[in-house]
Amino acid sequence: MKKHVLLKKIPGYVVIIISSLIMITPFVTAVFNSLKTYTQYTAVPPKWIPDPVMWSNYAEVWKLTDFSQYTVNSLIVSVLSVIGSILSSSMIAYAFARLRFPFKNTLFMMVLGTMMIPPVVTIIPQFIIFKNLGMLDTLMPLWVIEWLGQPFGIFLMRQAFLSIPKSYEEAAKLDGCNPFQIYWKIFLPMCKPALATLAVFTFMGKWNEILAPVIYLTSQENFTLPIGILSLGGQWFGNEQFLVAAALMSLIPILLIFLVAEKYFVQGANNSGIK
Repeated sequence: MKKHVLLKKIPGYVVIIISSLIMITPFVTAVFNSLKTYTQYTAVPPKWIPDPVMWSNYAEVWKLTDFSQYTVNSLIVSVLSVIGSILSSSMIAYAFARLRFPFKNTLFMMVLGTMMIPPVVTIIPQFIIFKNLGMLDTLMPLWVIEWLGQPFGIFLMRQAFLSIPKSYEEAAKLDGCNPFQIYWKIFLPMCKPALATLAVFTFMGKWNEILAPVIYLTSQENFTLPIGILSLGGQWFGNEQFLVAAALMSLIPILLIFLVAEKYFVQGANNSGIK
């Protein structure tokens, strides 16, 4: 019986192994390429395993670029975006989930509708607004918009708030809590998985964002990591392995964030139905 069950599982395991190899192979190839000399990097046919292993490529990237400044700029944008997104989206979501006011459902549908608008459509009006506010060539346009609510975050947090039994809210009201105290002291701590999911998605989106930094930033000292690395493509002509090493170094903060928040992230993704 056990042998029969094991045989039925084999096709599933084969599919999982093949899918994993398809996803992992490009990453492993990038790691190998980052450790090659330029001759090995451009060799035809490709030489997969670097020999010798050039760990010095990573040190050269740090020496030849203002990598630390780009990293600090990206951290400022990403961290402020995460804080703003969590606070604004959760407050708006709590209102949609628990408060009563006119046209609540209509307004929520309008918020969801904005998720269908491509970012490139709104980039020109936003550029004009930030220009009139004197924010161009600063980091503010990259994070301040997250403090005004994020449609996906509002949807995610609303679903999390709706899953909390109404008895908690009623008990808090009997204890004299006002709506903000109920939101801050009762509901928000009970939605850690959804908060972690929102934080990870926001951090990843802002860390890898290219379009907005390209439009709003002109001074190299204000560049974030993605456009900082891209701007050095010409400088590293003939040493493209450095570009691969820089791209891999830029992934480290995202991996650390995901590992720290993995437990809550997976739970939050399952609760909200995100695949």
